Amino acid sequence: MKNETLSRILSTKIVAILRGADPDGVMSIIEALHAGGITNVEITLNSPNALGLIRKTCDVLGDRMLVGAGTVLDPEGARAAIDAGAKFIISPVLDEDTVKYTLGAGIVSIPGALTPTEILKAHRLGADIIKVFPNPSGPGYIRDVLAPLSNIPLMPTGGIRPDNIKAYMDAGGVAFGIGSALVNARTPITEEYLLTIRETARAFVQAVRGSSS
Repeated sequence: MKNETLSRILSTKIVAILRGADPDGVMSIIEALHAGGITNVEITLNSPNALGLIRKTCDVLGDRMLVGAGTVLDPEGARAAIDAGAKFIISPVLDEDTVKYTLGAGIVSIPGALTPTEILKAHRLGADIIKVFPNPSGPGYIRDVLAPLSNIPLMPTGGIRPDNIKAYMDAGGVAFGIGSALVNARTPITEEYLLTIRETARAFVQAVRGSSS
């Protein structure tokens, strides 16, 4: 299960981040993302009814959408998310206990780190991918970090768009967390906006496929 999850994230590369969206519209948003070709979604635990939405998405979409939890700050949050069905755990920070709990549960661990020291520490703890957050200076930072740490899989998060994702891939990023560039929680959920989400998702997917070919 864990190997399949990790393989899917690494092959499809895009993890859509849903933070703070209206719970009544989340399923419509996720369906729009899926229609655009995105098959991995992170529901942050600081969103309304996050655990319920993780559970519902897993129940409704099954294998069509790989669901994980984001903004997981401690083992208790990881445990609750995994119990709800989360297949990967993402954090904005490096919390050792959360990484250890997640790995012990046989779930993909993606902690956040910024400095080379934090990134190496996360890697040595066994993290499957390291989320680079915040994203301070674009693709150049990823390239600079990977120059001495080339064996560490990095997932840049923040500031990534269809027109610059190739530069991040060329710099060495193995996956990408995409938030407001895909879904802005403050935008009313209308049919028109759902169409925009679908088309934006398609643009990201096409950019990744074009860069991979």
